[in-house]
Amino acid sequence: MLDTNVLVAGVLSRSGAPAHLLQRWHRGEFELVVSPLLLDELTRVLAYPKLRSRVPADRAAAFVDLLAAAAEHRDDPGVAPGLASRDPDDDYLLALAAASSAFLVTGDDDLLELAPDAPVHSPAAFLELVDTTVR
Repeated sequence: MLDTNVLVAGVLSRSGAPAHLLQRWHRGEFELVVSPLLLDELTRVLAYPKLRSRVPADRAAAFVDLLAAAAEHRDDPGVAPGLASRDPDDDYLLALAAASSAFLVTGDDDLLELAPDAPVHSPAAFLELVDTTVR
């Protein structure tokens, strides 16, 4: 699953690891897990004025609609036992990844520091993992 910051970065730029992850997901190289909370957060973030100037409302809505239609949907679970971030607002991502047996791909340092204890990867590290799995 891709954290909101990775999804937004992938929309803002056609280059870089986040954009490449979206392209590779779209080609079917891995499944993308989403939940109602994740889609709500993405919708809210894409509506921020600083992003709205770079991602028009129709493009933002189309992107969220694409994820809602094509990604693997999961219910929002409770808290993942034994996993917590310094930012409690991110704990749902850890719980969702754990409940889905999925990797969490993020650029958030609070989540990345959990990597030894949780399946959390940076976009570049996950691209490397996809490369070794797809070949």
